Amino acid sequence: MDTGPDITIRYARDGDFTALWPILRGVIRAGETYAIEPSLTREAVRALWMQAPRATYVAEIAGETVGTYTIKTNQPGGGAHVCNCGYMVAEAARGRGIARAMCLHSQEEARAMGYLAMQFNFVVETNVGAIALWEALGFATVGRLPRAFAHPEAGLVDARVMYKWLSGDTPFYGDAG
Repeated sequence: MDTGPDITIRYARDGDFTALWPILRGVIRAGETYAIEPSLTREAVRALWMQAPRATYVAEIAGETVGTYTIKTNQPGGGAHVCNCGYMVAEAARGRGIARAMCLHSQEEARAMGYLAMQFNFVVETNVGAIALWEALGFATVGRLPRAFAHPEAGLVDARVMYKWLSGDTPFYGDAG
């Protein structure tokens, strides 16, 4: 899918992992935004990002891999109509609208896969850019997890649960925000 004048998003193929690995490794090892063990091996990260999700996508600009996201069912059974996504952008490519393009793309893909809602389970409070973007794209904070994330510089910080209903009728969020 072409999401703008220069960002293309497509399904990831096995061969894409070589280009994705530096992005994934950098974000995971920084330990600032994902609750993923920083010391995971390349093969463990491959399984986590390329095999476990329902689908993995690659964002490219002029053929260069600049980002990636995954989509998966958030909970089985009665919760299977809600998906979860995770997004990572190459450090050198941040601030160019790639995360926005991937989030918009993921919402289209989620609807096409039959999901009715999208939930971000663990948005670290210090990730203010992501929080502002998710809110601008219609996600609401529906819960907070006090001091749930051990940030390498800020110490124990809250994590948010953010949610968006993807179909035409919007559910009531109450006072969760």
